[in-house]
Amino acid sequence: MKRLEYAFSPRTVAVIGASTREGTVGRAIFSNILLNKYNGIMYPVNPKAKGILGVKCYSDIMEIPDSVDTAIIIVPRDFVPGVVKECGEKGVKLIIIISAGFKEIGGEGEKYERKVKALVNKYSMSLIGPNCFGVVNTAPDVSLNATFSRTIPRAGNIAFISQSGALCAAILDYAKSEHIGFSKFVSMGNKADIMENDLLLTLKDDPQTDVILMYLEDLVNGREFIKIAREITSKKPILVIKSGRTPQGARAASSHTGALAGSDEVYSAIFAQCGVLRVETIEELFSYGKAFAKQPLPKGRKMAIITNAGGPGIIATDACIRYNLE
Repeated sequence: MKRLEYAFSPRTVAVIGASTREGTVGRAIFSNILLNKYNGIMYPVNPKAKGILGVKCYSDIMEIPDSVDTAIIIVPRDFVPGVVKECGEKGVKLIIIISAGFKEIGGEGEKYERKVKALVNKYSMSLIGPNCFGVVNTAPDVSLNATFSRTIPRAGNIAFISQSGALCAAILDYAKSEHIGFSKFVSMGNKADIMENDLLLTLKDDPQTDVILMYLEDLVNGREFIKIAREITSKKPILVIKSGRTPQGARAASSHTGALAGSDEVYSAIFAQCGVLRVETIEELFSYGKAFAKQPLPKGRKMAIITNAGGPGIIATDACIRYNLE
């Protein structure tokens, strides 16, 4: 999808809310983009700073002399609609809103999210977020790390899509300890515009990506998900952790990203229909992910079990039957 090219391969990036102060999200994101040797042009935007880490700073996005493909917004929620409007007037193609305090808190937050979405539609922009962690593309011709993680992800052939920003940070730490690399890494946040189906369509033909891992709290369009995932899983495995399995967990998901609750049995049926593998833990997600990343997909259901003892053979047989293998 062309609009997601501006998420993963922007020519120019404006970081609105870039900060001179250590320990802030605005400083971390700008620093990560700079230190990761991003191959495009970046512009910090902060009306109170002349420069950040040796890069000239602009008071607002309208002052930037170049066109801007992507804007990363890290300002307090109440200022976000005004910034989004300026981005639209500037001709920005895609915005990534890191700021929180929107649909996930209900009430006033929902109103702000609707305002933002209306502006995105008015100016024909695309939006990742709000309430998200950012994006990563490790392709050497891009080298973009637009997150506030302290861990710099290594390059690999696994893509990770998450509805939780905090989980993204934990995943990057875990992946570093396990020597796991990523092709693409994206946090969807509240999914006000770009959702899992949009990202799957992009990753479907991504030559860098051989395996897709996902953390989901809900699906917005299950029918479309089934159609897209079926096309992908014949070539690339998709592994999913779907949280909110219990009523209590579903309520927690709703308060986290504003996710809509749904029957867990329905989700399991959806995944089964389209060949998506559902796992229960982060360890399983990455154990399977690493295996698929290093091995070609099996050509059929028939398995050969080689063992020097009866017990392991029985366990392996049970596992094969459980996963519909012969």
